Parts: sequence; structure tokens; C-alpha cells
Amino acid sequence: MTKGKVVFAGTFRVESISVPVQLIRSGRKTIGVKVDQKGVVTAQAPYLAKEADILAFLSQHADRIEQYVQRSRMAARQSEDAGRFAAAELEHMAQQAVQVIPQRVAYYARLLGVTYGRITIRNQKSRWGSCSSKGNLNFNCLLMAAPAEVLDSVVAHELCHRKHMDHSKAFYAELYKLFPDYDRCSRWLKEQGVLLMRRMTG
Repeated sequence: MTKGKVVFAGTFRVESISVPVQLIRSGRKTIGVKVDQKGVVTAQAPYLAKEADILAFLSQHADRIEQYVQRSRMAARQSEDAGRFAAAELEHMAQQAVQVIPQRVAYYARLLGVTYGRITIRNQKSRWGSCSSKGNLNFNCLLMAAPAEVLDSVVAHELCHRKHMDHSKAFYAELYKLFPDYDRCSRWLKEQGVLLMRRMTG
């Protein structure tokens, strides 16, 4: 098989997980699992990983996986109750973001001692921010609906990529030094940010 090629290997059931688990094989070296915003569970495994080992991994983490599945389902129901953001609401948040986010970027860039390029505000359904190799920064306008410290955590995260374009130990050491409360804000985005993402228009 071509290195890096992704192969869909079907679905199967795991005790204590209420939904079928999709299995994806690829060139990765370890077994992992993810639960998306719709509560779909995907096991990710190396090409040659034994199915028994994959099942053992999923069974070991079944309770935590099921918690995320239920959390995703609850988030979906809550977002349906809240309704989608109107186009005018998104435009208002984008205008706010243009005023607020560059100031926060400048603040944390000074603390970190880095430069950056263009700042772009977007309406995104899956990402809170990004940093290109040229130092251009993108941020989601929905950050204006999050607590101020959560917005700052995303800004700090992206600026740390100006020193480390990966998520290595060195990257996180830099991030925690710049923003010690990062883990709590990251949890907020995983638990509450999904509600905002689901309310995107379109």
C-alpha cells in the first residue's frame, strides 16, 4: 500500500459504546479514536494492527468514548433549541472580531517575542484558528461568543506556532509558559464551543 493512504475497514460494535465504530487504517503508528460533533466514533489504526488489539483499546476507553458520544448528542439537541445564527449576527461578530482580535494578537506577540503577518477573520464550522508558515493568522468570528480568556487561549496557541509549527512538547512548553490556563480554556472549546459551531448558518 502507498504510505499514508487511508483505508476504510468497515464498522463494528463495541460493548458500552452505543453507536457503531468506524475503523480507518492508515500509515499511523498507534491506535487512536475520535468522536466528531455528530457523535460518530472512528477508530484509527495502523495497517497491520490486529483487530483484537483495536477492540481491546476501544474496550479500555469505552466509558470515556461513550461520554463524548452522549455529550455530542446533547450538544446537538441544545444547538437545535438555540437555533442557527442569523447572517446579521455572524456579520456583527465578524465586525467585533476585526476590532478585538488584532489587539489581542499584538499583546501576546509582544509577550512571546514573535512577529506575524496578515490577520483574517472567517466564519468557520470546524476550526478556531490557524497559523501559516508565513505567519498569516486566521481566526473564527465565533470566538466573539466565547469567554474572553478562551479567545486569548486561541490567540496564544496560534502565535506559539510562530516558534514551533507543530504540536510537540516544545510547542506546549512555550504555550503553557505564555498561557498557563490553556487546558481549562481548551476544555471549554471542546465542550461548549461545539454548540457555537453547530449554530453556524448554512
